[in-house]
Amino acid sequence: MRFLQHKEEAYWFYRYLSIIYDTLINPWFHTPKMRDEGLKLVCLDRPDLNVVDVGAGTGFATLGIVKYVDPKHVHAIDQSDFQQAKAKKKSALNGVHFKIGDAEALPYQTDQFDRYVSSGSIEYWPDPQRAVAESYRVIKEGGLAVNLGPVQPTNFLGKLIANIFMLFPTVDEYLLWYKEAGFVDIRYVLLRPDWVKKEDYGIAIVGRKPKAGASPWIAPTAVPEESLSEKTSSRKNPLLFLFRFALGSFAGFLFVPIAIVKTAIAKCYSSGGTGLERG
Repeated sequence: MRFLQHKEEAYWFYRYLSIIYDTLINPWFHTPKMRDEGLKLVCLDRPDLNVVDVGAGTGFATLGIVKYVDPKHVHAIDQSDFQQAKAKKKSALNGVHFKIGDAEALPYQTDQFDRYVSSGSIEYWPDPQRAVAESYRVIKEGGLAVNLGPVQPTNFLGKLIANIFMLFPTVDEYLLWYKEAGFVDIRYVLLRPDWVKKEDYGIAIVGRKPKAGASPWIAPTAVPEESLSEKTSSRKNPLLFLFRFALGSFAGFLFVPIAIVKTAIAKCYSSGGTGLERG
């Protein structure tokens, strides 16, 4: 399924989501606390580090990066010009180098950056292994690459909705992609917003590049169909595109009322003095 794990569907999904992304989506699903916990893994310990933020969107992760790194050393890339237009309006990101591009074919030189960051983007990648190999390629020897993304829900309803919506990898899949790409010293932490109790929700995984050059991962001779750009799919089969877009978007937006209801329930139990643990 995964109806929004194609580039054109994701592109148009964000055409409309960009309007409410910072006000309705991030407060529920990508909180500053989750972002900052993930960024700790990538050691942003110098203002002169060269950092690339892949799938930067409206600049949510970029805002976390520029708290430690001079914006003039930060590059933010996304396939959505709608999302990027929002990021460019944020004064804290003045000086950041913005570019439109593809996570699976980054328009940067090999061994160019000290750090690679991607937050809330992997779920839209048709070929995650190819994109993780690209993260390896563009950082320098000894550089670090961190990816913040969702993990596969364990409850039936959450898993059903997630797999209609987009890619929700397992922890083992994240680890495999990083190992296959050539990273070493791989570590991860699990992340969750306050409305999630004990279920695994998200992950931040980091790896170190042991030597210069491209990733040792060898791409398949035949590129899988779903990893190809889908920019012309709506012209080839507009009804199929509309079906995928509508169903995928509907599944995605279902997470919003779920988050609201779970938050209300948690507050109700908390105010009622039941002693039930939150978070």
